[in-house]
Amino acid sequence: MLAKILPAIIVIVGAAAGGFGAQMLNSSSGSAETVKEKSDDAHGDKDDHGEKDKADDKKDSHSAKKDSHGGKDKKGSGKSASSGDVMYHRFSREFVVPIMRENRVRSMVILNLSIEADSSLSARLFAEEPKVRDNIMTTLIMLSNEGDTLENFTDIESYETIRSMVLKNLDSIFATGIHNILIMDIAKQDL
Repeated sequence: MLAKILPAIIVIVGAAAGGFGAQMLNSSSGSAETVKEKSDDAHGDKDDHGEKDKADDKKDSHSAKKDSHGGKDKKGSGKSASSGDVMYHRFSREFVVPIMRENRVRSMVILNLSIEADSSLSARLFAEEPKVRDNIMTTLIMLSNEGDTLENFTDIESYETIRSMVLKNLDSIFATGIHNILIMDIAKQDL
């Protein structure tokens, strides 16, 4: 009789532990506004912004170095920012993109994306998240159908193609204020 009850008890304990773990992980991940509030606290008063000593500027000057995105201009869309504060919008769930070949799903790619944007867009990003997700998902499906960009995402060119295409298509919703697309996690599951 114990042999019949023990598997049921193990399943119940495992499900409870998994639910508790998921709840703890969900409550520990902050929203974009929480991240912005924490970053504001870490950087001191807003009144001191921009009043650095010229000697400090020379010591800390790394602006002449090129980064991996092709230059020292950090505005991904090439347009000027409407606010000096930057926030990071984290989507509520991942993007799951099917990879189709010969009319069959061959694999699934899961992406966890964040948007680096002006803090003035925080409320708009939150309010229009379904529209933004649809725009990004359309872009990812287009990339999936066009070639091997999502199949070969470990190649840096494919990685940058994903980032730049999503950023380019978001310009149709947000004319200014989006600086970059950050790929936090990416995984592929072959079927």
